Amino acid sequence: MAAPVSVPDVIASIRSRWSPHLVATTNDHDVKVVKIDDAFIWHAHQNTDELFYLISGKLTMEMEEEAAQGEARAEIRNVLMKPGDMFNVPKGVRHRPVAEDAVIMVIERKIRSTQEIRWTLREQE
Repeated sequence: MAAPVSVPDVIASIRSRWSPHLVATTNDHDVKVVKIDDAFIWHAHQNTDELFYLISGKLTMEMEEEAAQGEARAEIRNVLMKPGDMFNVPKGVRHRPVAEDAVIMVIERKIRSTQEIRWTLREQE
């Protein structure tokens, strides 16, 4: 039988930024906590939504919205989050989190292989 996991204890054990720590797996989704600071790379997940829960700090989710007809570039939408906020980034939407000393929980479909990661990053080039 599984035992409860103390999320605060997991967070306290994190020593480096941008290094997700697996807290739980439910069905085919991973629940991770991550300490983040500054901006991450622009990327998209083609096969899964990505759900963010801001535990502490500040987080702006920058997202590309489709370019209007006749426009060459996509518009950037900034979603400002405060602790306790949850936000879902739909699959296929290019985004990047920009944080100030933040701790987040991320829930997303489990990545099946490192090849899937390579494909996702290659799509961003």
